[in-house]
Amino acid sequence: MLRKLEFVLRRLLTSLFVLVGVSVITFFLSRVVPNNAAALYIGPRARPEDIQRVSIQLGLDKPLPVQYTIYMRDLLHGDLGTSIGTKRPVLQEILDRAPATLELLFTGMFLATMLGVPLGVLSARWQGKPLDVAVRAISIVGVSMPAFFLGLMLQIIFFRNLDWLPLAGRISNDLRFTNPLETITHFLVLDALLTRNWIALKDAAIHLVLPAITLAAYPIGLIARMTRAAMLEVLEQDYIRTARAYGIRDVIITYLYALKNAISPTLTVIGLTIAFALTGTFFVEIIFNWPGLGQFTVRSLLNIDYPAIMGITLFGAAAYVVINLVVDILQAWIDPRISLK
Repeated sequence: MLRKLEFVLRRLLTSLFVLVGVSVITFFLSRVVPNNAAALYIGPRARPEDIQRVSIQLGLDKPLPVQYTIYMRDLLHGDLGTSIGTKRPVLQEILDRAPATLELLFTGMFLATMLGVPLGVLSARWQGKPLDVAVRAISIVGVSMPAFFLGLMLQIIFFRNLDWLPLAGRISNDLRFTNPLETITHFLVLDALLTRNWIALKDAAIHLVLPAITLAAYPIGLIARMTRAAMLEVLEQDYIRTARAYGIRDVIITYLYALKNAISPTLTVIGLTIAFALTGTFFVEIIFNWPGLGQFTVRSLLNIDYPAIMGITLFGAAAYVVINLVVDILQAWIDPRISLK
C-alpha cells in the first residue's frame, strides 16, 4: 500500500511538471500569431483609444513573461481568464460544456471497449478462420475511416434514408414543452434516470447513438487488434498448453486464464484512445451539432481567443495525465508482475 501511495505521489509530481510545460508552450505559441486580442475583444468597430484601454485592462501591454506570471498566479486561484469571444469566464464555459463532451466520450469508449475486447478475443481464438478475417477487416476499416466521413454516412443512412435516428443535437426541442428535463448533473441520460423521466431518457439515448458509434469506430479497431495480438502471444504459453492437457474447457482457458494475462497491453491502448478520443470528440461534435467543448474550441481557435485556448489545452492535458495514472494503477492491480516504480 505504501509503495502504491509513493507511486501515485511521484506520478502526480511528474504530472505537475508536464502541465507547467504545456502551459508555457501553449501560452507563448498562442501569442506568436500576429493578431490584436484587444480589438477582437471590443468588436469590428474598435477605436484606437478603446483598444489601448482594453489592452491595459487585459494586461496585454506587459511583456510576455510578466503576462505568463500573472496568468499562473490567477490559475492557482481557479481563474482561467475571460474568453475574448464570449466575454464569460473560461472556467465557466468549460464547466458548462464539458458534461456534453464527457457524456459522448464515456458512451463511445464504453461501446469501443465492450465490442473491441470480445472481437479481439474471438479473432485470436479462431485464428485464420473466416471470423478472424472478418474481425481484422472491421478493425482496418474502423482505424482508417475518417470520423467526419463515417458520421456523414451514418446521417445519410439512418436519418435521411431510413428515418430511424435523429440527425443532430443532444435532445429534441419539443421535450422542453412536453417533458422538460430537470438538470442535476448536466449528463442528460443520467439526469433522466435520476428524475425518472423515461421519455427524455429515450430521446437522449437515441440522440447519442450516431455520434457515439462515430466516435467509437477508431477505438474499436485499435482495441480489437491489440487484444488479438496480446491473446495470440499468451495462447502460445506453456501454462495454456498444460491447462488444455488437463482437459479444461477452452472457453474457461480463453476468457479466464488467457484474457487476464493479455489485458494489460489492451488497458494501455484503451487509456491512450480515451485521451485521443477526448480531442476526437471535437470533430464529431461539429458534425452532429453536439453542444460540447468542440464547437467552443473551434470558435476559440478561429478567433485567436488566448484565454480559451489556454483553458481548453490545460483541461485536455490534465485529463490525459489523469487517464494515464489510472491505467498504470489498474495494470498493477490486475497483473501482479508489474511493479510500481
